[in-house]
Amino acid sequence: MSKKHPIISVTGSSGAGTSTVKHTFDQIFRREGVNAVSIEGDAFHRYNRADMKAELDRRYAEGDYTFSHFSYEANDLKELENVFREYGETGKGRTRHYVHDAREAEKYGVPPGHFTQWTPFEDDTDLLFYEGLHGSVVNDEVNLAALADLKIGVVPVINLEWIQKIHRDRATRGYSTEAVTDVILRRMHAYVHCITPQFTRTDINFQRVPVVDTSNPFVARWIPTADESLVVIRFKNPRGIDFAYLTNMIAGSWMSRANSIVVPGGKLDLAMQLILTPLIERLVRDSKRA
Repeated sequence: MSKKHPIISVTGSSGAGTSTVKHTFDQIFRREGVNAVSIEGDAFHRYNRADMKAELDRRYAEGDYTFSHFSYEANDLKELENVFREYGETGKGRTRHYVHDAREAEKYGVPPGHFTQWTPFEDDTDLLFYEGLHGSVVNDEVNLAALADLKIGVVPVINLEWIQKIHRDRATRGYSTEAVTDVILRRMHAYVHCITPQFTRTDINFQRVPVVDTSNPFVARWIPTADESLVVIRFKNPRGIDFAYLTNMIAGSWMSRANSIVVPGGKLDLAMQLILTPLIERLVRDSKRA
């Protein structure tokens, strides 16, 4: 953690909705005049698309059916830790982009399934914003949680997460439901052992819970809407959180535990704005004083 160069880490698995959360952060940064440098978890994959397929085939041949992008060893977490540490100490660092599709290929000039070149951060940024799979990992090799100043978890209930992933991958990447289901099954071991432990280390978790039937996510025709959902917001340390203010400002909200508030799904953006804006302001204010 660094007073002078703070780091915000948003962690969620594929289909969790971290991109939506990033949009809210971008709104806050723009409104409050915060100059943030953003990095994506995909930039720290260890393999490009062809090499990942070759590694999957090799592991399958050896009887390992659990390897996936969720796995620690499929990602260069040491490099991510180095970026976190360097930014915290100096305000500098580097990143790249993993190009997913033709639209991004046109933007970055690199074929789909490949990485752009590493490029340095711009100078004089106020904070580093990470969004990806492994922002709060602690294992025998790295401790990313210790280097982030504000850690956010985005954790829809599992069936909803699967529905969102299936619909996204079918619509934007052309995958069949069967292909996406195979990926979900392959990732389950690493989801349990690499992804979910991080959410005990996050400072705030946002968990969307549908209030419609999602009992068979593999045949769901549409994603439950925000108005068909509730969001449980859990604070690791509720001290200093003005729950009375939040429940007064967010219509239809209530406290479910001493450290949790439940809000209507359509009020998620408002809730995030109310909760995160003062936290971001404090990080930036403390960094300028330092």
